[in-house]
Parts: sequence; structure tokens; C-alpha cells
Amino acid sequence: MKQLRDRVIRSGLGALHVTGAHRLLRPMLAGVGNIFMLHHVRPRRDVPFQPNHHLEITPEFLRTTLKHVRDLGIDIVTLDEMQRRLAARDFARRFACFTLDDGYRDNRDYAAPVMREFDAPFTVYVASDFADGIGRLWWVALERVVTFADTIDVIIDRIATRLHTTTLEGKREAFAILHDWLRRLPDSAAIRREMTSLCLRHGVDEEAISRELCLSWDELQAFAAEPLLTIGAHTVTHDNLAKQSETAVLREITTNRADIEAALQRPVRHLAYPYGDKAAAGPREFTLARRVGFTTAVTTRPGMVFAGNAAHPTALPRISLNGNYQDARFLPVLTSGAATALWNRFRRVDVA
Repeated sequence: MKQLRDRVIRSGLGALHVTGAHRLLRPMLAGVGNIFMLHHVRPRRDVPFQPNHHLEITPEFLRTTLKHVRDLGIDIVTLDEMQRRLAARDFARRFACFTLDDGYRDNRDYAAPVMREFDAPFTVYVASDFADGIGRLWWVALERVVTFADTIDVIIDRIATRLHTTTLEGKREAFAILHDWLRRLPDSAAIRREMTSLCLRHGVDEEAISRELCLSWDELQAFAAEPLLTIGAHTVTHDNLAKQSETAVLREITTNRADIEAALQRPVRHLAYPYGDKAAAGPREFTLARRVGFTTAVTTRPGMVFAGNAAHPTALPRISLNGNYQDARFLPVLTSGAATALWNRFRRVDVA
């Protein structure tokens, strides 16, 4: 199903590019700016099974994107400057913001040097548990389980299920089934319980992954000296906020902000919701983020930023730089707003 969806999206992007429709639609659909969403930036991995490939782009594609944005005459700005323009309705020039979720070490090693080449500000959203080295990046752990396994036995919806993973196609199908099942579980405790069981049975060191991939607090302190960088909040545990009580959500976002401020000795004004789709962040979360004083908060809902988003600064959409669509032909389509307009059925502001 995921592969089919990817093919449909790629075909749609290609069709918009070939027909040139995006050029005609740009004045109506590009909005006042956009926020790019990234996760990993690192060299391409030469392995056949990469189910999380959508979460990474190469430094070369980041460079191509930055050049494209600059060639369009779009200002690359900080989130603070974006919010100032929205509040002041200063839309004389379009803007773009670059944001990276989770606090991966490759953000420092590969993304930051490219951003410096273009003198382009960027934001990295940090989860406390990842910086502490105790976070659970379950989607990475799941990739490793499926990579190493020949068969996987699980109980899904009370049905004993055996997944055969000796072939590449079998691994892709198994990952998709397990990923969707885990996202459907009632809370993060259930995800942890099931992933811990899978990792123990298949020899994956689940606890080592955040230490391997994410910046520690000491590394973040050094990285924060980068003048182009803003550090934002990404909760304590990176759990789905929509599945938690209001008290738990407030604890997740305020403790995370306090952790970062204590470590870096600077205010934290910006938040990214973990997962960030409609199943993970909605009106309650938007209200709570604003109540505790975040200036902006970003979702993963696809969309351009329009003047109407000024009234909803804690429910901002983003444009994903998706590793499955690293094609320079698609960048003019993405920055025109045509693709996300079709996705959103031409609704400009979606905060429901």
C-alpha cells in the first residue's frame, strides 16, 4: 500500500511538472511562504531495504533545494522572523524556513555545513529523551528487526500472525504491517512493550539507537553556538500527544522546553509535534502549545503558509523534503503550492 501511494504521489508530481500547470497555479497557491520539514541529512546508504528512507535526504539534495529557493528570490528566514511577518502581515516577499526534527547527529555533521554555504538559518527540534540517550526510536528499531529476521511472529488484533521476511518484498510488506499496527496501538506504553519484545527476540539493542543517532546534551551545547541555528522543542519522549491526557501533554511540552533551556541557557519559543499528523496533533494540542507560551508550533500536515495561518501560529503546516522524491524536477512543483493544494482540496488553512 505504501509503495502504491508513493508511486501515485510521484506520478502526480511528475504530471504537474510535465504539464507546467504548477507555473500557472503558483500565484494563487504558493501562499506567503512555506516551512520545509526534514529529519536526517546524510549520504545515501547503499542497502536495499530502507523502509524509513522517506525520512532522509542527501546533502546534495539539500544543496539543490537551497539553490532553488534562492533562485526564486525567496527569503530564507528564522521562525522568529516568519512569525514577525505573519503577525505584521508583512508579505512583500515570500519566505521559507528549514526545520529538522528529532536532533540527529547528522544534522550537525551534514546539514549544518550546507546551510552555512547559503548563510541560511535553520531550526532543529530536540526531544529530551533522545538527547539523554534513553529515547526509543521505535521505527528505526523496527527496521533493524525486520532487516535481521527471517520470520517474525506477533499477535495483531488478537490474531497470531507469522510474517515471512526472507525476501526484500517480504521485508517491505512485514514492515508496513507492523508499522501500521504499532501506530494503531492505544498508547506509547503499548508500543514500547511490543517493540521491546520484538527487539529482545531478534537481537536488536533498542536502547543504543538514540545514543548512536542523536546529539547528546553536551553535543547540543556545542552545536548551539552555530549562529544560524535555532533549537526548538519536540517533547520529552516523542510520544503521540493526542493519545495522552491534557496533564501529560503539558508535562511533555513544558518539561522538554525547561530541559533545553537549562542545557543551552537560551529561551525556547518553537515546538514541533511528534508525528504531527491529524492522529497526533489537533485542536487540543494547538491550544495547549499556545497556552504555555510557544510562539509557533509545526505539524506534519502538508501545506503552504497563507496569511490566514497568522491566526493559528501553533498549527502550522510544512512541506516535507521526502527522501523518496529527491528529484530536482519536483522542487518547482513543491514550492508552487500546487501539490499540497490538490492534497488539501484547495483548503488553505486546516486546523481542525
